[in-house]
Amino acid sequence: MIPAPLPESMTLHVPFRVVKRGGRKEIHLPVDAPQSRRSDSSLVKALGRAFRWKRMLDAGEFATIGELAEHEHIAHSYMTRVLRLTLLAPDIVEAILDGRQRSELTLPRLLKPLPAEWGAQRRHCSTPP
Repeated sequence: MIPAPLPESMTLHVPFRVVKRGGRKEIHLPVDAPQSRRSDSSLVKALGRAFRWKRMLDAGEFATIGELAEHEHIAHSYMTRVLRLTLLAPDIVEAILDGRQRSELTLPRLLKPLPAEWGAQRRHCSTPP
């Protein structure tokens, strides 16, 4: 059987909107469109750094956050904010790593003070800012 010839051109209609987020543009699909999981690389990187730095402090490699910040060439205040990510509820961390967090849950939002209690964190992270 000989396959039918392919047309010269094809038009494809894909409904989406472009939204600026953190200085970059993202494509948002309609609400009913199937969503693929895609982790936020800046959030994942910050979580990795936070847990690495915590491990280094816990192991006694550095006596203070200030010493570690100087070693890493990072501002002390920024390191302190990133280290707070180690206090996130485990399911929130897992959702971020799996790319299941809400689009409103950005690194700048997580670097702001969060409630210490995990239930309050879940409510805070599941509602838009």
